[in-house]
Amino acid sequence: MLERAGVRVTLVPAAVDEEEIKLAARAEGAPVEDVAEALAELKAQRVTRKHPGALVIGADQMLECEGRWFDKPADRDAARVQLQDLRGKMHRLVSCAVVIRDGERLWHHVDRARLTMRPFSDAFLDSYLNAAGDDVLGSVGAYHLEGLGAQLFHRVDGDFFTILGLPLLPLLGFLRVHGVIAE
Repeated sequence: MLERAGVRVTLVPAAVDEEEIKLAARAEGAPVEDVAEALAELKAQRVTRKHPGALVIGADQMLECEGRWFDKPADRDAARVQLQDLRGKMHRLVSCAVVIRDGERLWHHVDRARLTMRPFSDAFLDSYLNAAGDDVLGSVGAYHLEGLGAQLFHRVDGDFFTILGLPLLPLLGFLRVHGVIAE
């Protein structure tokens, strides 16, 4: 997303056990916003150790529906179950970005979106999964709003980029202020 917005980035995966962090957060009763923020910060902290002086951006997104947290589906059967669970309901997507330099947190932003899936039929669900293919496995909630997944919804409230997984506009503002991109 940053590259498409004209920002030069180097992608560095962060070795983070997200499941362990989520399990601990659930046990503590942490709100989904805190979990997204903690994961984003931990990712950035892991990467900053190997890149002294660099601005490191960590990001994460959580999906919450009726108190339940959803992850990316492991396979198409899991995607089907997720979509059945979300069908006809409102869910929240919480996206967070954190910027760190040399271990110091410089900035963070948490944003939320609310999406309501329409009560689609099982026949539509099967057709959607067949058409979308394995792309559904790369997204929490098993959909891409910017593509075929738009047909799953009857209402979307929130920033488009937040829904895609990154509070992009506030992040671009931070990068402008810090001279990474032009004012």
